[in-house]
Amino acid sequence: MKKLVSLLILILFVSLPSFAATFQGGVAEQGSGTASRIIDKATGDGIGGADITLPKQNYSTKTDSEGFFELDTQINGPSIMSVKKPNYKPFTMTIDERTLNAPIVVGIEKSNTSGSVIDTNMYHLGDNSFSDLSANAGEFSMQAIGPFYTKRFTLKNINITKPVYLVIGSIIGIDTAMARSMGQNKIPNAFASPPEVYFNGNKISDIQLNGDGQRIRLPQNLLRKNQVNEITIKTGRNLMQTAYIDYDDIEFMNIFVEN
Repeated sequence: MKKLVSLLILILFVSLPSFAATFQGGVAEQGSGTASRIIDKATGDGIGGADITLPKQNYSTKTDSEGFFELDTQINGPSIMSVKKPNYKPFTMTIDERTLNAPIVVGIEKSNTSGSVIDTNMYHLGDNSFSDLSANAGEFSMQAIGPFYTKRFTLKNINITKPVYLVIGSIIGIDTAMARSMGQNKIPNAFASPPEVYFNGNKISDIQLNGDGQRIRLPQNLLRKNQVNEITIKTGRNLMQTAYIDYDDIEFMNIFVEN
């Protein structure tokens, strides 16, 4: 069972040929232009030399001096697109084949002193076992690293007297009952428990839906400034399978902490 059918819920696409969709932190706004572009979210200026990657397709390109780029590759289902540029926050969004039908404009933010990037790589959790009849089966190209991911990091540039959030750039493949009810998959007779997020050994959240820019507030009493902290993400299990453990296969990319 595993895969996402429709585009992730937190992003809305504008498919008019004469307009572009502007993506800022996972929210789309109507913009203008005839080609896809990466811009500075604050100034609107094009950002040259930004790295654009589609990890599933093993595809990469760069923006030109004015921030324009083209996705010259085939996309058959929801795929995570990553945007990276020095001195800017890492950004990911979920795209599908419809994205190629209209230009997109992506607004990214400059890094600030109140945040820490934990990991910008893509990971696949699960057991590499899913039915060909499942939603978007075959979209995953990476091998699973197992049912959980753990990363240790040091919080330095964080004001722990203010709200602190863990941000997951993009996550797909979640097959919970809620995800099914929202049309994010079409699995008729099965669903999974949600992925769980742990911080310093304490469970702090379930992730019920696929999406971009998911923010989870970190409990203040668990924060260890200038010390080692630990984040763990555990994938869910197929709740309809009792003969053995069937892990839900999911993929996510870009994890950081910010005030």
